[in-house]
Amino acid sequence: MAGTLENKVALVTGGGSGIGRATSLAFGREGANVVVADVNADAGEETVSAIKESGGESTFVHVDVASATGVQAMINQVIQIYGRLDCAHNNAGIEGDFTARLHEYTEETWDRLMDINLKGVWLCLKYEIEHMLEQGGGSIVNTASVAGLVGSRMVSAYAASKHGVVGLTKAAALEYARDGIRVNAVCPGVIDTPMVQRLISGREGYEETIATRQPVGRLGLPQEIAEAVVWLSSDAASFVTGHAMAVDGGFTAQ
Repeated sequence: MAGTLENKVALVTGGGSGIGRATSLAFGREGANVVVADVNADAGEETVSAIKESGGESTFVHVDVASATGVQAMINQVIQIYGRLDCAHNNAGIEGDFTARLHEYTEETWDRLMDINLKGVWLCLKYEIEHMLEQGGGSIVNTASVAGLVGSRMVSAYAASKHGVVGLTKAAALEYARDGIRVNAVCPGVIDTPMVQRLISGREGYEETIATRQPVGRLGLPQEIAEAVVWLSSDAASFVTGHAMAVDGGFTAQ
C-alpha cells in the first residue's frame, strides 16, 4: 500500500499514543502530511518526531476534543498550515471506570467519558465536514470499539459511548455520501495499548485471561488497527461508507 495517501493531509486525534500513534506513523509511511493532535503535548511531539525521523512531514496541534472552540481551532490550524484536510481519524478517547457496575457509576465520570468519546467525535466531524464540503470531499474514520457492537459487563458508559460513535458514523455517512465524503468506523478488539495496560495493571494473569478469550489467542497490535484505518482512508475503499469494521481477532464472530 506504499504511497496510497501521497500528498494528502491527514489528521489524527489522540495521536500521541496507542492506536493514534500507530495510525499517524502509517499515514506518514503512505506519504501523507500528518497532523498529530493530542491533549498531551509531549506525547504528540514524540509522534511527530518519529514521523519526521522516517522521512515524513508532520505537525503537532494541541487539542481537547471535548471543547468546541478547541476543535474548531485545531481544524483551522490544519487548514492554515496545509491548505486542506483530506483524511481524518477521530481516535481520541478514554476508558472511564472499568471497575463499576452501572448503578455504581458516578455522574461526573459518565459525563467526562461522553464528552470525550462521543461529543468529541461529533465535534470533530462537525468541523472536519465543514471544510471537506468546501473542498469537494474527504474521508473520515472514527474509532469505535467491539464494545460499540456488542454488550459487555462493567463497561456500561464506555459501551454506550462507542455504540453512539457507530450510530453517529452511519448517520453522517448517509448525510454526506453524495458530497464525496466517506465516513466509516473501526471497531478494535482488545488491543495492546496504554489504555489496556492500565486495565490489566496489577491484576496478575489477567492479560493471559483476556488473550484466551480472543479466537486468535492474543491481544491485537495498534499497527493492525492502523492498517485498517489507512485502507478505509484511501481510494482503495472508495465504495465503502457507513461501515463499522470489526478488527478484533474474531471476537464478534463468536
